[in-house]
Amino acid sequence: MELVTWLMGALTLLTVTIGLSFVRVWRGPTLPDRVVALDILTTVGIGITAVYAVITEQDVWLDVATVLALISFLGTIAFAYYIDLRR
Repeated sequence: MELVTWLMGALTLLTVTIGLSFVRVWRGPTLPDRVVALDILTTVGIGITAVYAVITEQDVWLDVATVLALISFLGTIAFAYYIDLRR
């Protein structure tokens, strides 16, 4: 029972992080700020998926988190390439 309480607390903190990241995406003064905020959003999504996998005891969600991490990595590389081309 105590583990579930800790996991719910982690989900609460991850939800707060999502809200703050959306603010940075919306108000970010530069494109790199927005890209970092989007990267944080995907990282938090991976964290939420991992916590959900632990709560439900279903390993398939860890595969989903791995695929999301790979897609996030490729997206970050693409944004970095785009920002480099703009210079």
